[in-house]
Amino acid sequence: MLNKMKRYIWSHLNDLQVGKYAEYFVKMELTMYGFEVYSTEVDDRGIDFVARRDGGPFIEVQVKSLRKFGYVYMQKSKFKLRENLYVAFGLFHDRKAPELYLIPSRVWESPNALCVSRDYGGELMSAPEWGLNLSKKNMRLLKKFRFKTTVNKLCIPSSASTSQKP
Repeated sequence: MLNKMKRYIWSHLNDLQVGKYAEYFVKMELTMYGFEVYSTEVDDRGIDFVARRDGGPFIEVQVKSLRKFGYVYMQKSKFKLRENLYVAFGLFHDRKAPELYLIPSRVWESPNALCVSRDYGGELMSAPEWGLNLSKKNMRLLKKFRFKTTVNKLCIPSSASTSQKP
């Protein structure tokens, strides 16, 4: 008799596998919301893919993932804050489905404990970066960027937000 594989044992995967899973998972979730998803051939500009819904504007997405609390970053030279640029973040805890978040890049214009700006100087060799500092304490700041919440905002036609009452 075959042993049943347990789902969601992320610790059995390496970092590259978890990252790829996160990218595909985000793409499929956007597809389920009616987005058309287009993969990039090369990830040299800080963009993993682009997507759009109903012929609307494209959104550009960089995907990041972690299996425990920690830190992920995007180089400022490749991740220029602007409208329609997002970080899709997946948090992978063993025995649980991934928790997805979709964060507009413009939130880094006002850094906080979660969304940090780091401009290294002096003898430090790291390039300036925008970071996502994940901790139990910062989860309260992350909750407002739940994937479903942000996607639902993206699905509202722009004319609905600018229409005036008769």
